[in-house]
Amino acid sequence: MVNIPLALAEVEALARRAHAGQTDKAGRPYAGHLAAVAAGVRERGGSEVQIAAAWLHDSVEDGVLSAEWLARAALLPGVEEMVLAVTKRPGEKPADYAARILAVPGALLVKEADLAHNADPARLAALDPATRTRLTAKYALMRALLGLRTDVPPHDRKDPANPPG
Repeated sequence: MVNIPLALAEVEALARRAHAGQTDKAGRPYAGHLAAVAAGVRERGGSEVQIAAAWLHDSVEDGVLSAEWLARAALLPGVEEMVLAVTKRPGEKPADYAARILAVPGALLVKEADLAHNADPARLAALDPATRTRLTAKYALMRALLGLRTDVPPHDRKDPANPPG
């Protein structure tokens, strides 16, 4: 039996169901973050595989889907690898995390869109000052480790290693 990959709309619906009831640090529905990351990947010229990975990028890390589920799911080739690349592991050093992202084709663009949404000034403004300061530093460090320029607006940057496709 041939496993037909889920369509992008099906991946989106699955991600929304998996994260249903979950909220972000400001108390907003978590699906809004997923949608923003997927849109960010699309705006940066990302492929359908990268957009699907964006919808699922926090699913394993947040424990709403397992790595085992991901391995069995009917996903486009590359989605699982990208999701696992951007999944932080407990106790992992930021440099090791960044190296894994850089080693998986397509994952950098997904993480860039994630960081861009996480570091959005309007989103950060909803947080208490201590959390805002801590997260701003954390996101800046990760951008530096990934080699992402901070002098170019994130929405203007295309990933030359992952052209639209």
